[in-house]
Amino acid sequence: MNQTLIGFIRKELTQSLRDKRMRIVLIVMPIVQLCLFGFAISNEIKNVRLAVLYDNKDYVLQHVYEKSLASGWFIPVTSDNPDPYELIASNQADAVLIPAAGGFSRGLERKDAKLQLLINATNVNKAQAIDSYLQSIVQSVVQQDLKLKPPVMPIKIESRVLFNPDLETSIFMVPGTMCMLMLISTMVLANIAVVREKEMGTFEMLISAPVTRSEIIYGKTIPYVILGMSNFPLILSVAVFVFKVPLRGHLLVLLLAALVFVCTAVALGSLISTFCKNQQQATLAGFLFIFPMVMLSGLMFPVENMPMAIKCLSFMDPLYHYIGLLRNIMLKGGGSEYVTHHIAVLALMAVVTVSISLRRFHTTL
Repeated sequence: MNQTLIGFIRKELTQSLRDKRMRIVLIVMPIVQLCLFGFAISNEIKNVRLAVLYDNKDYVLQHVYEKSLASGWFIPVTSDNPDPYELIASNQADAVLIPAAGGFSRGLERKDAKLQLLINATNVNKAQAIDSYLQSIVQSVVQQDLKLKPPVMPIKIESRVLFNPDLETSIFMVPGTMCMLMLISTMVLANIAVVREKEMGTFEMLISAPVTRSEIIYGKTIPYVILGMSNFPLILSVAVFVFKVPLRGHLLVLLLAALVFVCTAVALGSLISTFCKNQQQATLAGFLFIFPMVMLSGLMFPVENMPMAIKCLSFMDPLYHYIGLLRNIMLKGGGSEYVTHHIAVLALMAVVTVSISLRRFHTTL
């Protein structure tokens, strides 16, 4: 091999490994992300919040409920709300099992047992798994525990899926994809824009101008908030008119959620830029943050299945809160308590991130 080429390769490797940030990116981050995803990624459906409406005399349905909880797939709903639709619409339950008038036990005695299963179908895969799980549990109780054999067992289980009656995967995936695209287009661009000023040496000119450092930072980041918000109507229009995603909530609430999220994403991009020396590092660092944020957001893998330590990381992920907001507002109509809680969390994240970014800029510029 040409000695000159070998010299160039050795020089590039030496320069790359000499940089502490590059060593972290090349060695530490892949190990951290592999461990993180190994624990977080699971398609198994667990911790489904199940409510069963029965009285104390309906011993068979009570046995179905107890067996469901013992299976490890379901967890109980603690709410006393008697309205099954409201339990699902308010995000308190994922599924509600309702007996016909007179109860499930009496229905078995009359050989006319009926059950209705309401399922939150915003997540299609989860809804199909819930239906399959409960169908098998009910059949197991009746055939094995009660020793009733078909065709003697006339049980009718009517499954009713809410918010996505046709079980279309796009209805579930498109809102999450919208959130991911908004994150990439705002956080990465804001990150690179700030670092570009430092790399070109023009920050010194800005600092010498008769403006405060806070004004410089706001002047560099607010345009990307405006660009992110101007892009939102286009993305929303494609989701609604091309992919037929319903918009059941109020448009102004949706815009407020988008604004708070965009502010958080831009502030996070600005914070990342304070640790980067050039645009190459900024781009790499941005995508190193985006990848775990997407994986922990619930976009593809249910957060409920993750270990508690990973769940805590998900709760600190702005994308997790925004995806939940968008799906809730667009598909369910936007319950006031749910929407208020997650918008408040995003707003708090934005304030904290902006504060840390300003402090970092004051010490690093």
